[in-house]
Amino acid sequence: MTLISFLAFMALFLVIGLLSFLRAKQTKRDYYLADRNVSPWMTGLSAVATNNSGYMFIGVIGYTYAVGLASIWLMIGWILGDYLASTFVHRELRKATKRTEEASFSAVLARWGGTEFAIWRRLAAIVTIIFLGAYAAAQISAGGKALHGVFDWAPETGAILVAAIVLAYSVAGGLRASIWTDTAQSAVMIAAMALLLIVGVYGLGGIDSTIAKMGEVEGFLDWFPDDLLFPGALGMILFVVGWMFAGLSVIGQPHVMVRFMALDNPGHMRRARGWYYGYFIPFYLLATGVGMLSRIYLPELDGLDPELALPTMARELLPPILVGLILAGIFAATMSTADSLVLSCSAALTHDLLPRKLERSWELKGATALVTLFALIIALGENQSVFSLVILAWSTLASAFGPLLILYALGRTISERHAILIMLVGVSTALYWRYLDWHLDVYEGMPAILVGLIIGWLLSDKRAPLTIADKPAEGQATS
Repeated sequence: MTLISFLAFMALFLVIGLLSFLRAKQTKRDYYLADRNVSPWMTGLSAVATNNSGYMFIGVIGYTYAVGLASIWLMIGWILGDYLASTFVHRELRKATKRTEEASFSAVLARWGGTEFAIWRRLAAIVTIIFLGAYAAAQISAGGKALHGVFDWAPETGAILVAAIVLAYSVAGGLRASIWTDTAQSAVMIAAMALLLIVGVYGLGGIDSTIAKMGEVEGFLDWFPDDLLFPGALGMILFVVGWMFAGLSVIGQPHVMVRFMALDNPGHMRRARGWYYGYFIPFYLLATGVGMLSRIYLPELDGLDPELALPTMARELLPPILVGLILAGIFAATMSTADSLVLSCSAALTHDLLPRKLERSWELKGATALVTLFALIIALGENQSVFSLVILAWSTLASAFGPLLILYALGRTISERHAILIMLVGVSTALYWRYLDWHLDVYEGMPAILVGLIIGWLLSDKRAPLTIADKPAEGQATS
């Protein structure tokens, strides 16, 4: 019954994605940007589903299992940083997308100021393909772990299934297929998480009893981590601010920001952000609660692989048909991100890296298939934790693109030579910080973004306000 329930949800997602083919226009802008005609509610739900990913179902829950209540600071920092950046970056990016008429994230940044940064654009494409490819591999790996936790199948089986479904509807409808399926998947994701939290608390005898049992685990209900690099208030401030930069790093993620680039009108950005945070906050709270519950139900995982906590807990607590729902939620999270990642990599390959831009529909779809295969190969040979691999890719992309995008949104202008310097210094700082293992205490994107911003501010000039904007009535139809 579990398998039947799971396959039914997978079939639903696949059908929704394939149906998007009926709206496809077989153009580059439609394939990569859904013709820039996506409604605010779809934009918000699709962006948050893509942001959450298998990292939320597998990585965050595994982290919460290990750390306990103190993991909530990761959530607080992340959402605050994400929100602050969104107040001034997202709308400017959407305006620049219209102004440049480009189809990829890095291409918009390369032409933001009116002249093209050709060398920077190719470097950005290389960074995008390498690290978004690794990111996609992490999502595919998360699907494999989920199937292993529920059915005890080889992780490779789930990885191949995720890759096959993602490829099918991505090739059929491009970004539109991704957004449509994201919207359906977001409902399954939050339903699955809420169900497991309610059943878990009920099974322990209610809220008071649950809290009491958590209190029996030493240090599990402590508000602050006890292994910070700097003790006391300083260490805690650095920890939270570091994760604020992790949230701010959303602006450097091509697969998330392309959703806001596809919004029907920049004047609708506030509504899109309302849908985004209206979903994100409760979902993250639910994930944190389930992660803490998993430590009580599955103490035997301590010292093994805590990223198997969610599927294992579902199998122990729920009837088979509902286990299928939980597994579908995990797969929904992985696919909603994996499809976006391979499409962003495909756009970077066809539009930014190759000497000749590929425009034909079959060329775009062939590139998507190639990128999916690349990510699957990494996933089949990768043994790192989903959490660790996602944060590595996340911080590197943020370091490469975040400082420049912030400078542009604040009205600064900069030369290509200096833009390349900002990218190289930011990425090098993030990777060296991780090499020193300092990322265990302070998120590596924080020093990398700060260094890039400081260098960029000193080397940039104030630009006259741009006057080219979208027409108020542009694209009112939903996608």
